[in-house]
Amino acid sequence: MLGLKLPTDPRWVNIVEKNIEEILTDHAYCEQKATSTAISLIVSFPEYTELVQEMTKLVKEEISHFKMVHDKILERGFILGRDRKDDYVLQLVKFFPKGGSRTTQLVHRLLYAALIEARSCERFKLLSEELQDPELAKFYRDLMVSEANHYTMFLNFARQYGERAEVDEKWQALLTYEAEIMRGLGNQETIHG
Repeated sequence: MLGLKLPTDPRWVNIVEKNIEEILTDHAYCEQKATSTAISLIVSFPEYTELVQEMTKLVKEEISHFKMVHDKILERGFILGRDRKDDYVLQLVKFFPKGGSRTTQLVHRLLYAALIEARSCERFKLLSEELQDPELAKFYRDLMVSEANHYTMFLNFARQYGERAEVDEKWQALLTYEAEIMRGLGNQETIHG
């Protein structure tokens, strides 16, 4: 369903289980960045009314996810650590060239967002199935559903605002590029790494 070309190695969950505090901190910041992305799309593209409406809803949902993750951190006696760079996203956003029309820029940002949500969904599914901690497994199962909805929303907006065949071609190329990025990741206690 997600179209990812390289699944996460299930052994990644072993790294996560040994570093729960780290993964929760990284996850919290992923939710914060998702909130920021939705706000940025509103600010950058206010003329796209339907997009603005959906991004407004997404801001509320993502910040509530941040709170949920932060609450999990506190429940476990941890504190929210410092944010760190996300190598996955830093590499991913190098795919499309800078510039182009406003519509092209919007489509590229929507495709990046769709792919990040798809990978998050895939990772959350893996956590929900493989984590030994039943409470965290359920937590990630619940979040997985939201991520899948976000992925399809962003991809559908890209197809709505761009020319469908061109968008689908870019999407497939981006998926292939992302698979190459993932070959070098999967050994860190981060949501995408």
